[in-house]
Amino acid sequence: MKTWIGIGLFIVLGMFAAFLIGFRPHFTDSLPMDDEQTGLKDRIIIKFSHVVAENTPKGLAAEHFARLVKELSDDRVEIQVFPNGMLYSEDTEFAALQSGDIQMIAPSFSNMSVVEPAWLAMDLPFAFADQQAVDAALQGELGRRLFGTLNSHKVQGAAFWANGFKQMTSSVRPLQVPDDFRNQMFRILPSRLLVSQFQALGASTVKIPFNEVYGILKDGSADGQENTISNIVSKRLYQVQKYMTISNHGYLGYVVLFNKRLWADLSPEVQRVLQQALEETTAWINQETASMHEKQLLELKGIDGFTIHMLTEKERQQWIRKLEPLYDQYEQTIGSELMSEIGRPK
Repeated sequence: MKTWIGIGLFIVLGMFAAFLIGFRPHFTDSLPMDDEQTGLKDRIIIKFSHVVAENTPKGLAAEHFARLVKELSDDRVEIQVFPNGMLYSEDTEFAALQSGDIQMIAPSFSNMSVVEPAWLAMDLPFAFADQQAVDAALQGELGRRLFGTLNSHKVQGAAFWANGFKQMTSSVRPLQVPDDFRNQMFRILPSRLLVSQFQALGASTVKIPFNEVYGILKDGSADGQENTISNIVSKRLYQVQKYMTISNHGYLGYVVLFNKRLWADLSPEVQRVLQQALEETTAWINQETASMHEKQLLELKGIDGFTIHMLTEKERQQWIRKLEPLYDQYEQTIGSELMSEIGRPK
């Protein structure tokens, strides 16, 4: 008798377990969601990778842009910013954007020249007199043509961000006239025009990612480099260089890019939010960059053992004469139409 009772109890328990595990009806569609889950499927997350510090113009612009997007979208769109090369380096970020591993980057114009030679136009020495001239060119036909070169690369050009003009630094000697560059090694961005620039000055070059610049200057693998004041300050390059020349010889800016498929899949409303945030951020960072460089230059002037030289007009003309042949050398590579939008240095 006990045996039959035990068998019956075993069968009942087995059926109950089967019901719980595999044979119960599915109520998934009617289950309530937590408050925290509400609207989760509608949230858009965009990963923005860049390689500089948060306190540089690009770093500040990225954070400012993220805040604006959050406000303008009522927190429906989140821009996740990854600075200092946390995700990708200068050498790998563009491929990561094309594949969709990240959705947004802001590479320098020099880095873009590796993808499209037309972007070498932005590395031409003494091409722009001041920031106003840069803004006019990028907001006009030059900017339109540069954006047009991106159509076949699975990326969407969205904005140009300023970092300002580059200055020269060295640990060997003051850089006042072209002959002062002779036999020195300079770190550069990956631009063949920049290689030619320093060759014309009698110097050699090494292409090193930005986050490694301090190290190679400290150990003497390179004698000098060219960069904006904010980058020199944020990476403390003044600690491993003795001399800086305020030359304003070249311009360092960034192009804001999205993965093209992501951009196409966004609703018109979200695209408008991003465009508005970009426009406001671009205007903001242009003003912020100018005031930042002015303040940081004063700080650099107060550092013992760091000598700053301002190019005189006579010296500037010597640099221009030495570097002007680059315009003829690269006209065919860049394209005559783009070159005509820039003109010649004066």
